[in-house]
Amino acid sequence: MPDRIVFSHANGFPLPVYRRVLDALGPDFECTGVQRFGHDPSRPVTLGWPYLVDELTEFVCALPSANGRLWLVGHSLGGYLSVLAAQRLPGRVAGIVLLDSPLFTGLSSAFVKFGRWTGLDRLVMPLRQTLQRRWHWPDHEAVHAHYAAKPAFARWNPQVLRDYTEHCTVPDGRGRRELLFDRNIEYRIYRSLPTDQVRAALPELKVPIAFIGGRDSYELRSVGLRTTRAVVGPRLYWIEGSHLFPMEAPEQTAAMIRRAAEAITAITDHAGEPAA
Repeated sequence: MPDRIVFSHANGFPLPVYRRVLDALGPDFECTGVQRFGHDPSRPVTLGWPYLVDELTEFVCALPSANGRLWLVGHSLGGYLSVLAAQRLPGRVAGIVLLDSPLFTGLSSAFVKFGRWTGLDRLVMPLRQTLQRRWHWPDHEAVHAHYAAKPAFARWNPQVLRDYTEHCTVPDGRGRRELLFDRNIEYRIYRSLPTDQVRAALPELKVPIAFIGGRDSYELRSVGLRTTRAVVGPRLYWIEGSHLFPMEAPEQTAAMIRRAAEAITAITDHAGEPAA
């Protein structure tokens, strides 16, 4: 029986864009996840994301029972949701793998909250760009041409970019394409980060955590790694790429997730061995 991964996506990038990563994890892992957070009217985006955590926790609890281990893997937004969901699922989760989701220190947490109050969070998060993002295109090819011309998206694996243009846009009812992920919801997610909630959850977690970071990640440099290093210890890994390295290097990302899971399995299996 393969282990199961519940993969949680980054803000603005619904699950289908990670198809290449998830496919590369088979057959060792059965992969699933919430298609897009924040779009269920009964689970709105509010400060600290409690309803998004509800959504992930309920998704995990509704899965059919399985004999393999359960892993929570999350990219950016998805990493923080994985930490908060694991807190609500004691004894269920074998390990958490964070993809460029640096854990908040007291200083970085205070900065994020101060930025939220003053509007200075726009210096760290792409708030203006989110609200101004183009929303409609005539067809798939127009979507692809638009993003392929942008430097950040030009770094993506070509197949991932094609998945994004085909599966992360939908018909708008007027013969055109529009983004699957509502930019206004994306904006609200950025402005309601669960800084205090994540910090409070960490001491209570009995689940090993691993971290995979992008060497060129501006987001990672902005937050820092002090708390992350203290929590994950030697289970800190690097991939060449930006904050969006899963889209840039999907096969390498899958290989590193597998490596992180193996490292966690090794320590948990060793901890369960009887003393000599």
